Amino acid sequence: MGQKVHPIGFRLGISKDWQAKWYADKHYTELLQEDIKIRKAIESNYAADDVSRVEIERAANQVTVTIYTARPGIVIGRGGQRVDEMRLILERVAGKRVRLNILEIARPEQDAYLVARGIAQQIQRRISHRRAMKQAISRAMDGGAQGIKVTCSGRLTGSEYSRKETLYRGRVPLHTLRADIDFAIAVAHTTLGCTGVKVWIYKGDIIPEREKLPIEAPIVAPLAEQEGIEESEIEEEEETKIAEGVKEEIVEEAKVEKKPVVEVKAKQKPKAVEGAKVDKEADIKEAPEADIKAKKKTTAKQKPKAVEEPKGEKEADIKEAPEADIKAKKKTTTKQKPKAVEEPKGEKEAGVKEVPAMETKPKKKTTAKQKPKAEEEDNLEAHDKKEG
Repeated sequence: MGQKVHPIGFRLGISKDWQAKWYADKHYTELLQEDIKIRKAIESNYAADDVSRVEIERAANQVTVTIYTARPGIVIGRGGQRVDEMRLILERVAGKRVRLNILEIARPEQDAYLVARGIAQQIQRRISHRRAMKQAISRAMDGGAQGIKVTCSGRLTGSEYSRKETLYRGRVPLHTLRADIDFAIAVAHTTLGCTGVKVWIYKGDIIPEREKLPIEAPIVAPLAEQEGIEESEIEEEEETKIAEGVKEEIVEEAKVEKKPVVEVKAKQKPKAVEGAKVDKEADIKEAPEADIKAKKKTTAKQKPKAVEEPKGEKEADIKEAPEADIKAKKKTTTKQKPKAVEEPKGEKEAGVKEVPAMETKPKKKTTAKQKPKAEEEDNLEAHDKKEG
């Protein structure tokens, strides 16, 4: 109980490959120590440059070292300066000629070692381990991972006793050999001690080519066995079918080849007609009589415009002639008569307005009232005379 298997070692030769590719009957321990020294030299020189893994291949007198990094520009340096320096260091360590290759990691958020290294660096900077774990999980899932599990163990949050916390999302099938699971361990060196970080990232299943089923399974053999047909007859039928198919293809190709010829001829006819028209037009332009005819045609087409133009010219002539000016003046005077008639009306109305209407009316009223008074006086005088 409680025994765990390394996910990458469990899948070596199935879905994972070795990071050191060489074989030796003798001097095995010496070559192994060289590999360890090479890896340590690379880690010391590229400590903070996001180096994920180092692969080593050995030939007779040459060592090929491949570095996988998320920031190849920093590892290479200006004009490959850092690469040359690193090559010289590795040659001193190995004592052989070293060939150095640097490859880029396209998705660093799905690389287990880079994720674990990032969490460890955040813990060293006294960032909450839970926050760092949650951010790493969300980035990995957004990047396309199907599952991730992160475990931190040690004196978390400065506690006096060590404990372990695990966060995961998605699925991580550790017992499935075809599952592509990336695993890595990183260590955070804090003032209270070391904190270990483990990361499992599930990227999907790897199906070997031998397990892939063919698209179309052979159906001829079972039918032959059921119906009792011999293999020679089946082969003859297949040959005849193939021959018929070839003949049909040849006939179709011949048809296809003939069709474009007809189409080209049909298409070329209008071109020839157009060429003849162009030639005729050129002859017409050269001949003077043709020019006259063309002009007549254009004038016939432009009749409405020509009719409009003389009208404009006539109007211009009329304006220039003095008689036309007199007629135009008469027309204007005749048109302005009602205005002249209206003006005296306005003057009369003004005169009427100047005379106060209230002065005339009272006079009339007074005359009308004074008449009966005079009559009364005459009557009274006549009456007095009679009485006297």
